[in-house]
Amino acid sequence: MADPTLSRGYRNRNPGNIDWSAANNWQGQTGMEPAPVGGRARFATFQSHEYGIRALAMLLTTYQDRHGLRTIRAIVSRWAPSAENHTDAYAGRVADLTGFDPDLTTLDLHTYAYLRPLVEAIITVELGGQPYPGSVIDEGLRLAGVPRPVETVVQAAVTQTGQGALTVAGIGAAAAAIAPALQAIGTAPQWTGVAVVVAALVLALVLVLRGRRDA
Repeated sequence: MADPTLSRGYRNRNPGNIDWSAANNWQGQTGMEPAPVGGRARFATFQSHEYGIRALAMLLTTYQDRHGLRTIRAIVSRWAPSAENHTDAYAGRVADLTGFDPDLTTLDLHTYAYLRPLVEAIITVELGGQPYPGSVIDEGLRLAGVPRPVETVVQAAVTQTGQGALTVAGIGAAAAAIAPALQAIGTAPQWTGVAVVVAALVLALVLVLRGRRDA
């Protein structure tokens, strides 16, 4: 099996192999690839893999919002048209990788549970494998406005999503203070740890406020 890190899309930090276009000023786009030996320049390049994944995710959600495409077959038929791809085989491979029926599953690509597996499947097909750790894909989706849901107590304290919500509430410092302690809770479902989180946040907030008063 070929190494996906040697693929053209990986080198360009463009794992969806998105064509360069002057009309598409993607965030993090750095230009067009240099012409490969014996070929022509075609694809966009990005400053990081995360921005390339963001562009992939944004393009897919555009297919849903602008064109009403909500199934794997409909999306892939536009993503990889039959004029230059084996579209049915591509759709079948994506369906196998995601576990979604290519015709019957209605996707909501503003939802992490649908967008994440679809993005990962397209990367796998385009690069001949999936070379990225989960954190890189998740950061690309976050940049596209579809963050990983906070599912556990630990995530609520230590992820950007969870701490961002706490910061908005004005207790970002408290969240940082209790994060190490919450690591000990492990991966308990978030709802089972609500009382622990609330109590810890109240205590941390009291300590923060007391420190401000003393200062």
